[in-house]
Amino acid sequence: MEASSSTPERGPSPRRLGASLLGLLYGHVALIGEELKEQRAQAVQLSLWAGLCLVFALLLLIGVSVMLLIVFWDTYRVETALSLCGFYALGVLFCAMRLIGTLHSANPPFSASLEELARDREQLLP
Repeated sequence: MEASSSTPERGPSPRRLGASLLGLLYGHVALIGEELKEQRAQAVQLSLWAGLCLVFALLLLIGVSVMLLIVFWDTYRVETALSLCGFYALGVLFCAMRLIGTLHSANPPFSASLEELARDREQLLP
């Protein structure tokens, strides 16, 4: 009996296993936190620039539309208005298609965290 109690155990102790799992969990939480900060900063910046672009584009669009209607008011009033509406409709379709394409091709959020979790799972499971 003494011989069996004096030999060291070969497997990891529960304390070391718990500490390593806690370390893995801490690393993943820190990575998710950093990704959240990056996503939030990028979303705020993109929203700001997109909003400013939209404001100036609308001002330009209104100015050009009014100018065209004033120039062609006497001769081609209806045709000019219909042409402007057709141009705007094409612009909306183009932008909607680009938006849908961008949404479908975007990387999923937290992709780095998911990759790290998959690597850890591969290492922990035989």
